[in-house]
Amino acid sequence: QVQLVESGGGLVQAGGSLRLSCAASGRIFSDYAMGWFRQAPGKEREFVGRITWSGGSTYYADSVKGRFTISRDNAKNTVFLQMNSLKPTDTGVYYCAAGPYGINYRYWGQGTQVTVSS
Repeated sequence: QVQLVESGGGLVQAGGSLRLSCAASGRIFSDYAMGWFRQAPGKEREFVGRITWSGGSTYYADSVKGRFTISRDNAKNTVFLQMNSLKPTDTGVYYCAAGPYGINYRYWGQGTQVTVSS
């Protein structure tokens, strides 16, 4: 079983940066992917990006490509989301998720609030 805890959210002005962390407890298998999702006020949850646990291969949604970067520290069971050039439309609750790559995100964190002011 896996538990995920996000941290690093906060309030930032447009054009600024934030770095989110996702700390995992329990076993992370080598075939897992770690994904980031977000949910803006009044909107459905959307995919942000993901990284594979073993190879570190990344993939991003078009809306954040070139601005956001996902990385990992396998020794610390932690995944990071570096967010640069933030826009007010990036505002929302950001969630970390984990699961077998290509199958399902079966574990989810509680989320951390990111607010970007104009």
